[in-house]
Amino acid sequence: MARTASIQRKTAETDISLTLTLPSIDSYINGQSNPAAGAKISINTGIGFFDHMLHALAKHGHWGLELKCSGDLYVDDHHTAGHVKITILKEPFKSALGEPRGIKRFGYAYAPLDEALARCVVDISGRPHASIDLGLKREKLGELSTEMIPHIFESFATSAGITMHVDVLKGFNDHHRSESAFKAAAVALREAITPTGGNDVPSTKGTLNV
Repeated sequence: MARTASIQRKTAETDISLTLTLPSIDSYINGQSNPAAGAKISINTGIGFFDHMLHALAKHGHWGLELKCSGDLYVDDHHTAGHVKITILKEPFKSALGEPRGIKRFGYAYAPLDEALARCVVDISGRPHASIDLGLKREKLGELSTEMIPHIFESFATSAGITMHVDVLKGFNDHHRSESAFKAAAVALREAITPTGGNDVPSTKGTLNV
C-alpha cells in the first residue's frame, strides 16, 4: 500500500510544490523498510546547503521527495526554510502516514559523520514537543543561517504533532554536526513509522490524535 501525498502552497513569501512518498507497507522485509519504489528525490529550494540536508533526510528516511520552492531569498532564508519544513510535515507527512495505527510509534538512531555524532529520539505521539541541541557555532553553512537549523527541527515536530529530541554529542565541524543530525532524524523517523504487522493504536489512551 502506497503512502504518498502532494501539496501546493503559495503565499506572498513562498511558492512550494511537494510530493512526499513514504515506504509502502509491502516494502518492509523482516521489519526493515526499503526505499519507496519508483520514488525520486529532487529538491530545489534555492538554498544549496538546505537542499543537501533535505536530501540526506529523504535518502536515509527511505522517502521519495520531489520539492520545488521559490521564496523571498532577497529578504533572507527564514521563510523558505521554515515554510518548507512546515509544508513537509503539517500536511503531506501526516497525510501519507495516515492514522498512526499499527506502527512502532517510537524510534531512535545515532548517526556519525567523521568526528561528529548525533542522536535523535522521536515519538509519533500527537503531542508536539522539540528539544534540539546542535551546538553550532558558525553564522552560516553555505547560504543557510545556522540559527534556522534548530528552527527547522522545531517546525518539523510542532507541525507534525510529534515529540523529537535531537542532540549532537560531539564534533567540531558544523557541516558534519548538522548533517549527522539530519541523518539521525531520518533513521529515527524511519523506525518510528515501521509497521508492526498489527492494527492497534500504540497508546493506552486508544488514540494518538489528542
